Amino acid sequence: MASYRWRSATTGDVPAIRDLVALCDPDGPDAERIAADLRRPGLQLALDTRVVEDEDGVIVARAWVDRRSEADVHPAHRGRGLGGELLSWIEGRAVKAGSEQVAQTVRDEDVAAGALMVAHGFEAMVTSWMLEKVLDDEPEAGEMSGITVRAYRESDARAAYDMVEDAFQKLQGRRLEFAEWEQQTVGRSDFAPEFSPVAFDGERIVGAVLTLADGYVERVAVDQAYRSRGIARLLLRRAFRDLQEKDIRSCTLWTHSALGLYQRAGMVVRRSATVYRKGLVTPERSG
Repeated sequence: MASYRWRSATTGDVPAIRDLVALCDPDGPDAERIAADLRRPGLQLALDTRVVEDEDGVIVARAWVDRRSEADVHPAHRGRGLGGELLSWIEGRAVKAGSEQVAQTVRDEDVAAGALMVAHGFEAMVTSWMLEKVLDDEPEAGEMSGITVRAYRESDARAAYDMVEDAFQKLQGRRLEFAEWEQQTVGRSDFAPEFSPVAFDGERIVGAVLTLADGYVERVAVDQAYRSRGIARLLLRRAFRDLQEKDIRSCTLWTHSALGLYQRAGMVVRRSATVYRKGLVTPERSG
């Protein structure tokens, strides 16, 4: 590793990290998501992030860890041990931070990366799918008795947060703080309230589809007491129609649950990824 320089990431690295990520995965996180990751509450840039520069000062690898992790290595610099070094650093940092496990998502077409995860003791946990709906002459969404639907408003933020996090807590294993949730969803500069329908039963928010300006859906959630009534499908159809009317030609999202729901709404699987997880032995647990 003598020809590489390791250091912590800074917010000024976001454009260079985005260029690296785009080379590794064209559908990977955009600059705003990367910036939001670096601002995650509790994440310490000096301790929880690393970038690797080549002899010319170009960032050719990066990683961060905070219960879950991400890592990328420039295609031209693979096969030199950087991936393994990053995974070892991720595990070591997670142990020092007191995490009991760490999880990372790997594209299924990246067979070498999946094999590297397994070689480092990670186990495949769940499959995620990227789905797409090509938008062409979308029908009206229709109506549902007792449920009203309108576009998201800024005043909905807290109630939407509570509903969405209640819906996702079991899947993601923890409840995001409002600030982190906001950074990832309605606080993004490209969040599109006009494409983000919200369902109400009276004054109560019971469902939401939160969408970005390019047609990417950040969240689909329905209150547990209102599931299996077709609310998610109704909201998706509303979003499809609104996007299509603004000449946006496709809608995409990632999910690791409710695949059938999205397929019934007309979405098809474009690619898949696997979430790998490794349990960690911290000093407190081993002692």
